[in-house]
Amino acid sequence: MHIRLDGRVALVTGAAQGIAQAISRTLSAAGARVEVADIDGERLQAFAGAEGLRAHVLDVSDREVAHKLISDVVSERGRLDVLVNAAGGVRGQVGRPIEEISEADWRVLFQSNVDGAFWLSQAAATPMRAARYGRIINIASSAGLRPSLTGIQAYTAAKHALVGLTKQLSQDLGPHGITCNAVAPGLIRSNPATERQWESYGPDGQKRIIEAIHTRRLGAPADIASAVTFFASDQAAWVSGQILSVDGGRS
Repeated sequence: MHIRLDGRVALVTGAAQGIAQAISRTLSAAGARVEVADIDGERLQAFAGAEGLRAHVLDVSDREVAHKLISDVVSERGRLDVLVNAAGGVRGQVGRPIEEISEADWRVLFQSNVDGAFWLSQAAATPMRAARYGRIINIASSAGLRPSLTGIQAYTAAKHALVGLTKQLSQDLGPHGITCNAVAPGLIRSNPATERQWESYGPDGQKRIIEAIHTRRLGAPADIASAVTFFASDQAAWVSGQILSVDGGRS
């Protein structure tokens, strides 16, 4: 299958770090005109400059800001075909006993992993409905399907919420030519947080994790980017409401 996205306009959030950067590169290589966004301006601008992409430095969890981002992209490009909600992560948190979790700790992970995806999808629905075409792709996690290796309760709950949102948006927007799917990556060493997580397991824990993966290797950002590119394509026109685990198989 040879996937081309020539003429399509894509917006990828979370592009200051590994997985979203790989997604941006792969969509661009397939012919899409890619816009990137993140709250981390320094790293985003460095990436966008190196790749020749237009960057937007902002916090997608702010509804007004998220809606303006979509408006700006549509005004500049004349359309928006593909929205990849990859912003999120653990925001520096680590697994702790439930008694130690503050309200701020809990809420920030929903804001970064769920709120932004909803506000951007909400805003994107209008131009996509008008075009009778759209692809919304959420980057969930294996933590959205089962308890998380991170032990971070809010992260697990937020990614489960993102899975539910994906299925609801598929039902709501499907009649208008808009599909909504999610990719649920396994453990991928793609940023400082996942590096810290990997190191925390130690040699024995790392060995157990690898042995529990059917392919006997960790994934790479490119593995996730390939799945996203399929969902973004015309070949996936009748695939919606699906959560694709990209984790090498897990026992």
